[in-house]
Amino acid sequence: MIPGLLCLPDWLDEDDRQDLMAEIDAAPWSSPLKRRVQHYGHRYDYGSRGVAADAPAPPLPGWALKLARDLHEEGYFENEPDQVIVNEYEPGQGISAHVDCVPCFGPVVASISLLSHCVMDFTHPEDKSRVPVPLAPGTLCVMTGPARYTWRHAIPARKTDPAPVGRLPRSRRVSATFRTVL
Repeated sequence: MIPGLLCLPDWLDEDDRQDLMAEIDAAPWSSPLKRRVQHYGHRYDYGSRGVAADAPAPPLPGWALKLARDLHEEGYFENEPDQVIVNEYEPGQGISAHVDCVPCFGPVVASISLLSHCVMDFTHPEDKSRVPVPLAPGTLCVMTGPARYTWRHAIPARKTDPAPVGRLPRSRRVSATFRTVL
């Protein structure tokens, strides 16, 4: 598997996911990309690929503060994360292979998948080995060590994902990614 990658299915149950989505959808979305996003704590500038010092983001809302506290208390973060990006992916949308900004963010990146399943591909930059990781709704994916700093992760832009029984169609997917700004 991938050193430093921990994926916990059903970290959030169905009721918690529905409540969380209601709160997320009640907040305004922005569309600087092909997908809609929400930034909290600190805004990430996609142009400069860094934390935007001159463009403040709203503070973490109650739902994000609770999850940040849970992530810290459960031992995934040394301190409570102070930056959250919520991404929305419609079927056919994805995100290119990347490593989250190394000089911007701390040693842990944690993402919670909501609504639709997807497959996240992890690729090693040297030997180009690829590991597809299925993410079901409610899955917490924590990246540390090599999974955080070496392996690149991506969500291929497609409308279906491979599954043990053929292909599964995607629906709207939302992820909430928690990080600590350095």
